Amino acid sequence: MTAAATESAAGWAEARRAELAALFEARMAPPADGDPGRLVESMRYSLLAPGKRIRPLLAMAAAEAVGRLDDDVRLASGAVELVHCYSLIHDDLPPMDDDDFRRGRPSNHKAFDEATAILAGDALLTLAFDWIAEAGEHAGHPGRYLRASRALARGAGVRGMVRGQARDLGEAPPASLAALEVLHGEKTAALFRAALEVGAHAAGGTSDAVDALARFGTTYGVAFQHADDRDDAEHGQHAAAARERLATLVDEACAAVAPFGPPGGRLAEIARALLR
Repeated sequence: MTAAATESAAGWAEARRAELAALFEARMAPPADGDPGRLVESMRYSLLAPGKRIRPLLAMAAAEAVGRLDDDVRLASGAVELVHCYSLIHDDLPPMDDDDFRRGRPSNHKAFDEATAILAGDALLTLAFDWIAEAGEHAGHPGRYLRASRALARGAGVRGMVRGQARDLGEAPPASLAALEVLHGEKTAALFRAALEVGAHAAGGTSDAVDALARFGTTYGVAFQHADDRDDAEHGQHAAAARERLATLVDEACAAVAPFGPPGGRLAEIARALLR
């Protein structure tokens, strides 16, 4: 059993978050030649804000499950958080969810202004694919990172997260648990799935390994949103059924990574934490 497999879940997550914090601080340093429009300051404001970093943690756990976590894989994993961060900045804008606060402090467009927030989100999104390309070039495995890039684009775009946001804005509230899970699958789970695929592809996982980790990501993502909604009245009419589904989804997610043995146990621990 590897050291990563025997390390406590909390200790592992804390160590990986520290690595990500160092990565983000180093790569998002204030520019020496100035910061027109406070663009980088706005990007730093959201990216460096305290957070659980669940998506890049999942990417790194997937990489460990297939046997490789190095600096190039960490950079690609960090790219997933850039995409997530961009989505939060844009979701908070007045035409979208119109939220004044994020993680206990003013949303980006309140701390800066709407135009700067839009540009900061745009910059984070495009930077994510720059990082993955750089990692692939440095690693000498461009094919792996090309597949990782495509997975992230699909999870974040018109087939995934953006489609889910459009559905949420343009349709009536879900009329059934099944409809709710379609929404969760697009708006939330698609990026979770992409995170697992990014880590698995970058680490050189086989197609079977990537498929299994992708199944984990999709199932975990829907379960994650059910857990997140437990105390949210927005989908209260489906709350009882969602609570029942949560345990089933967690079991399915754990089953997807069981073939990986102890390295897959990290992901199973992350999934089971949703039941607490």
